Amino acid sequence: MRNEVYSWRLSSELKSDLEREARARKLKVSSILDMAVRDWLKNSRLDTGSDEEQRRLHAAAASSLGVLAGGNPRRSQTTRAAIRSRLARRCAR
Repeated sequence: MRNEVYSWRLSSELKSDLEREARARKLKVSSILDMAVRDWLKNSRLDTGSDEEQRRLHAAAASSLGVLAGGNPRRSQTTRAAIRSRLARRCAR
């Protein structure tokens, strides 16, 4: 049951298009507007869900950022030598 009123201004072209569509479908303009708004809300909810999912993923990833710490400020420059040294020790066993 419809018991609420909502009004807004629209261009005469859009109003004519709505009326033409309503006549073609043999529906009231209000029914066409109901369908349009319901479709928009349905699609809008889907977009919100993906935004919430992105926020969740970003939060999960953020907990891992910046957790590496070490006492060697030149570690990135000496990584190759450190890995080769470790591999040599493993292979020597």
